[in-house]
Amino acid sequence: MRAAAAAPIRASRPNPATGVPEATLSADEKSHAAGLMRVNHTGEIAAQGLYQGHAAVVRDPGIEQQMQEAADEELDHLGWCEERLAELGSGPSKLRLLWYAGAWMMGAVSGVLGDRWSLGFIEETERQVAEHLTGHLERLPENDAKSRAIVAQMRDEEERHGANAREAGAAELPAPVRGLMRLTAKVMTGTAYWI
Repeated sequence: MRAAAAAPIRASRPNPATGVPEATLSADEKSHAAGLMRVNHTGEIAAQGLYQGHAAVVRDPGIEQQMQEAADEELDHLGWCEERLAELGSGPSKLRLLWYAGAWMMGAVSGVLGDRWSLGFIEETERQVAEHLTGHLERLPENDAKSRAIVAQMRDEEERHGANAREAGAAELPAPVRGLMRLTAKVMTGTAYWI
């Protein structure tokens, strides 16, 4: 629940944007970058809920450990996004508790179905998140190297989390479930950009 709290999150690893010079951004570019970083922050809030929901019902201690390690990296992502939002003169989504609770519930429900399905849910989530982050790299202002450094590091780690879930025995989710996940993410990201 730490992820959804109002207190700032402190990353345990160095921010990949440390030492990257701040670019001069127009007001529109700064606002757009902040909107995208707020969406990324919201995704990290949801990741905390998802991983913690899965961990609450996981059966295999090895998979629980894998989920905790991924959640720890996601917590760093959360801290990096918060730092960048502050630098851009903005803040996180005001609906972060809602995003956390919904993701926790989805994680727990998929986990109740068994570890293979839980891992499948994580693999698909991380695949969609990596695609989403690639899209943000294309949409961020070209000279915003600080935001780009954070998003690129996050994308690489999300891809690894998905690969780890696949290697641990993830089941492939049915197409309708994948589609529903994509639709849910679209609602969340569309809202979080503004609120």
